[in-house]
Amino acid sequence: MEEGRDPEEPVFWFKLKLTRINCKIKAMKKRCTGFFWIASFCLLLWPIVVQGACRQALALGLDVSGSVSEGEYTLQMKGLANAILAKDVQQAFLAVPSAPVRLHVFIWAGRGGPLEILPWTEMADESDLVEAATLLSNQDRRRFSSETALGEAMVFGRTALETQSDCSRLTLDISGDGKSNAGVQPRDLQLSSRLVGVTINALVVGQGHVSFLAVEDQTTSDLVNYFASNVIRGPDAFVEVAKGHQDFEDAMIRKLLRELQTWKIGYLGTTP
Repeated sequence: MEEGRDPEEPVFWFKLKLTRINCKIKAMKKRCTGFFWIASFCLLLWPIVVQGACRQALALGLDVSGSVSEGEYTLQMKGLANAILAKDVQQAFLAVPSAPVRLHVFIWAGRGGPLEILPWTEMADESDLVEAATLLSNQDRRRFSSETALGEAMVFGRTALETQSDCSRLTLDISGDGKSNAGVQPRDLQLSSRLVGVTINALVVGQGHVSFLAVEDQTTSDLVNYFASNVIRGPDAFVEVAKGHQDFEDAMIRKLLRELQTWKIGYLGTTP
């Protein structure tokens, strides 16, 4: 050891270097933490920034086959129109102004019969919803086949959704009061590549009352199971049930809220 040198001096410089290293590590941790939160926030906004033009394309197919009477047809059309204008549904449609929902409505029955009644329309504000509801509530009854070509309705809806590929989510809703008895069968479409990327939900319309032997109730239950097994598909797909056409409006409100609020959560990062 050099004469006159403090024996603790090397230890002092070693501790000083360690202190500096620790300070640098802490500073890096703070910077990394800040970067983490900034990155997380950017990822949260990414769907809106990248695909802000449309957060969801929603196609609704209504059953107007021979089993649907004139009065039931009116209940469906006015029920859908009123559902769109329900306060909570309007809020759900307009929850993300920078990424609106596009709506398309068609009616279906037998083979070759699906018909568009509301072309793809962006629901950007309340006036768009009012205009769509007015058009639907003023639809005159058209005569269709007594057949129930459910599979063809699914293909028709999927073809319409193919034009909306810039939307973050593609959703098809099929309402019906009976099983398919004509054309391509829904079960044969379950593995079809044409349905990849599409969520299909269903609204089953029941008999409207329960007999002494609960025959109608069992019929509705069987129909729900049929739609659940053969029609719905995709993430979070579900079957909504209307007890009868008189309950169509309330069931449609429940269904729209469930679909649209899912995306309100996804885009805003908050619960409704």
